[in-house]
Amino acid sequence: MHDLIIFIDSGDTLIDESTQVYEGDEIIRAEFIPGGREFLLKLHQQGYTIALVADGKNQDFLNVYREKDLKVCFDAWVVSEVVGKQKPSAVMFEAAMQALKLTESDKKRIVMIGNNIRKDVKGANEFGLTSIWFDWSPRYFHTVEHPSERSCYTVRTYDDLYALVKELDQKAMRGERLC
Repeated sequence: MHDLIIFIDSGDTLIDESTQVYEGDEIIRAEFIPGGREFLLKLHQQGYTIALVADGKNQDFLNVYREKDLKVCFDAWVVSEVVGKQKPSAVMFEAAMQALKLTESDKKRIVMIGNNIRKDVKGANEFGLTSIWFDWSPRYFHTVEHPSERSCYTVRTYDDLYALVKELDQKAMRGERLC
């Protein structure tokens, strides 16, 4: 059993946005960032609680994760189209907490992993979660313009991310601050 709860983005965090294939305006498939599929499966198989917290259209995510048979890896599924707001809105993180039946006291053991400092990192920080910036893609902002955009942790590879998740899970089990 793990104390750490993982909220994770999709595009350029697990899925390589440059590989998205469209049919009309719908994404029908996309490829994982090398190592992303294995990372997600490992966390799922080890029993981590994982929530997808992503901006976009619900059907796009369903198409991508069902094609890869990986929707089952997520214990909660929070998509901006359904929620009606995008990150960094607190509504996204509140919806994930509600879906997992978490309370305010659980925030101290939740990490948000994402590629966008202005959405994922800022949203997590402002909501009181531990932010992990997955600095893999050059597509989005890399310059911190406001203290709320400064991540607690920055990683560039899934090996480093997995090691960090294990370390933070140990801290969470001991009741230590994650950030």
